[in-house]
Amino acid sequence: MALFLAMTAGNSPTPWLLSVASALARFGPWLSAVVMLAASLRQPEERGYLLALLCMAAIGSLVSHALASSLGYPRPFMLGLAPSHLAHGGSDGLPSTHATVMGLVAFGMLVRRPLRPYGAAALILAFATGWARIHVGVHFPLDVVAGLGLAAALLTGFLALQWQLRIRLGTRAAAPHLPTPHSPAIAPSHREKTLP
Repeated sequence: MALFLAMTAGNSPTPWLLSVASALARFGPWLSAVVMLAASLRQPEERGYLLALLCMAAIGSLVSHALASSLGYPRPFMLGLAPSHLAHGGSDGLPSTHATVMGLVAFGMLVRRPLRPYGAAALILAFATGWARIHVGVHFPLDVVAGLGLAAALLTGFLALQWQLRIRLGTRAAAPHLPTPHSPAIAPSHREKTLP
């Protein structure tokens, strides 16, 4: 609570800081999408992975919303702890869906060497957006931390599944073709002639 009160704009916001926070709170995810688009244009060989990561981010959004609904933790402005400086509905806030989606995108790009510079930029945006949403009064710090933790957990599951698929597909590709009981092991033209 002390951390939230130190980070939020409260009843006497600094105008320029509130303007920056409001812009980031609204457009941070779109900036993250621009980083992802730049990565796909500059690293065409990673487009398949980026598309899979985008699908994971969509799944992350659904999981985050479902968790928030089931946990039922209200947002700061709903408790009257700080005014909301951003128009927002009354949905529950733990975990933060913005942090989950942006964290998934950032962490997902950081684990691939060609995408690491883009992942670093996306991570900075995720942290900045998390701060901004706390500053405007729509999230507690714990909401953002929980969203990033959920992103890390979902990405770990995604990478483990990808690894298992590679192992299974690689094993199938490497398995030698064994003859069936009904087919000869050697082609007829290479058989030895029967002895008289």
